[in-house]
Amino acid sequence: MQNKDLVLGMDIGGTKTAFGFVDCQGTIYGAHTMTTQSGQSAHDFMARLYARIEEAREALTFAYRLCGIGIGAPNAHHDRGTIEKAVNLNWGDTVDFVALVKAYYNLPIAITNDANAAALGEMLFGHARGMKHFMVITLGTGLGSGIVTDGRLLYGASGFAGELGHTVVEPDGRLCGCGKRGCLEAYVSAAGLKTTALELMVGCRDQTKLGDMPNEDITAKQIFDLAMKGDAIALEAFDRTARILGMKLADAVAHLSPEAIFLSGGLSEAGDLLRIPAQKHMNHFMFGAYQDTVKLRPSGLETGASAVMGAAALIWNDLA
Repeated sequence: MQNKDLVLGMDIGGTKTAFGFVDCQGTIYGAHTMTTQSGQSAHDFMARLYARIEEAREALTFAYRLCGIGIGAPNAHHDRGTIEKAVNLNWGDTVDFVALVKAYYNLPIAITNDANAAALGEMLFGHARGMKHFMVITLGTGLGSGIVTDGRLLYGASGFAGELGHTVVEPDGRLCGCGKRGCLEAYVSAAGLKTTALELMVGCRDQTKLGDMPNEDITAKQIFDLAMKGDAIALEAFDRTARILGMKLADAVAHLSPEAIFLSGGLSEAGDLLRIPAQKHMNHFMFGAYQDTVKLRPSGLETGASAVMGAAALIWNDLA
């Protein structure tokens, strides 16, 4: 029997790291997650990750050939193979992560940031198949964006093009994890949604079920659950979040004129509660020439698997 060609896709986050073996049709085998333990050095992290990967490889029950490794990570630079000044990874200014991986695997290796990987995953395995101009917005702890133009990822002169999450909504606004004030990410993310809800609760805590919880225990999921039950404060928090997202996406459309924009990540699981008002606000703020030309769509990739599939798509794309 002929060996099945697989690539290893890995997604490195500040809290957890996921990996799996992915064929060229987007089927995942041997998917695993582990804690990142970001306080560890990058060298210690890679040694621990290697051990877990090899355990997963030994558990595969069919003949295969490992063809390459794709990596999605915060602040990863595709051309240099580095992870640079990642806010949630305490690895210093610059880590040559591709070199670290090559110490364990003599294979083609590609790295990019997680939102770029998500865009490639959408293009190869999701709803963007056949599209040449689109964006993917990843909504989770933060907000990332991957941009595809003319069928290729947009990296720009710096290699870091597409940081829509760190464009400014309010010049003197909320402090963002990047150190700036007023970034989109500080308003449109799981943490941003919670902050908006807390601001709305000031003086009217008794008007929402959120008021029954200590502030530190409130999560984006709880706000979603209450919004689905008609809680006024939770619904308003989602609408304000959608309005800001729609406004900034209208600006992005003016710059890039995509065919579609896809929402992925944990916060996108709010579904129509976020997407439909964001579409409405995007059209409201849109330059007339683009009115009603861009659809805001859910990702075609399963949320739990999208990061690994995106990382795999990165290396499959490079191999092609």
